[in-house]
Amino acid sequence: MRATDMTIKEASEKYHIPLELLREYERWGLCDTVKKVMGAWQYDDRDLERLSMIMTLHDAGFTGEEVKTYMQLILSGTDTTAKRLQLLKHKRDCILKAIHHRERQLDQLDHLRYKMQKEDLSR
Repeated sequence: MRATDMTIKEASEKYHIPLELLREYERWGLCDTVKKVMGAWQYDDRDLERLSMIMTLHDAGFTGEEVKTYMQLILSGTDTTAKRLQLLKHKRDCILKAIHHRERQLDQLDHLRYKMQKEDLSR
C-alpha cells in the first residue's frame, strides 16, 4: 500500500468529505482504481483527485446526477471537453439567472423600504 492510500473514513476526515458522498462515489463506479483491501476501500492519488473534482462540482451547485454525468464524461476515455464545457456553461447560466432573480427581489425589498421610510418622514 502506498503512503497516499487511505480508507474511506480517513479520506472523509482528511478532506472533509461527507461519508455519504464517498459512498455515492463508489456506487457510481467512478473509482476504478479504488481497491478493496481487507474489507476496506483504499483511495489512491487519482481517486483523491477525482474526489476533489466532485467536491468542486458540488460546491459550484451541481446536483448529484450532474456530477455523475460530468465524472462519467471524464472517465469515458474519449475527448469530452466540448460536452463538459457545455455542462459548465449551462450551470453558469442557471446560476446567473438565479442571481439576477435574487437581485430583482432585493430591488423590490429596497423599494418597499424606501416607500416606508419616505412615508415616515412625511408624517
